[in-house]
Amino acid sequence: MSTLSHVDENGLPGMVDVSPKAVTVRTAIAEGLVRFPASVFTQLTEQDFLTKKGAVFQTAIIAGVMAAKKTADLIPLCHPLALSTCKVEIEPIEDNQLKVTCLVRCEGKTGVEMEALTGVSGAALCIYDMCKALTHDITISDIRLVEKTGGKSDLHANR
Repeated sequence: MSTLSHVDENGLPGMVDVSPKAVTVRTAIAEGLVRFPASVFTQLTEQDFLTKKGAVFQTAIIAGVMAAKKTADLIPLCHPLALSTCKVEIEPIEDNQLKVTCLVRCEGKTGVEMEALTGVSGAALCIYDMCKALTHDITISDIRLVEKTGGKSDLHANR
């Protein structure tokens, strides 16, 4: 039976002790979707995703990187990590959606899955904020980890 790593034998929360672990290169990739009404997506596409608040993609990329760097401040039991890299990509895809992808890497004793997921979330929320003047009918969904390497077990989900 598996146990929760952040809960002790008394049911109390705590940060996992990673001191016995070896330092390895840890990588994680997460992705998520931002869906718009068709008319709004068309308008944004025709405007090269420039709104009165500025360049949507560029601003959201910066927000995603900043979010990934602040993960330990947002998620209580995450270890603060010195990230080696954080790359956020945004691309229009079918069904009036933007696909947000975040790759994070570090050399450390614990993985960067939460940083990648937080990076996607921060970028997606920034997109919402920059486009909400056009509509509030924007959906953020399907935020998930698609790959992680460098720890006890690797993950390569179907993309």
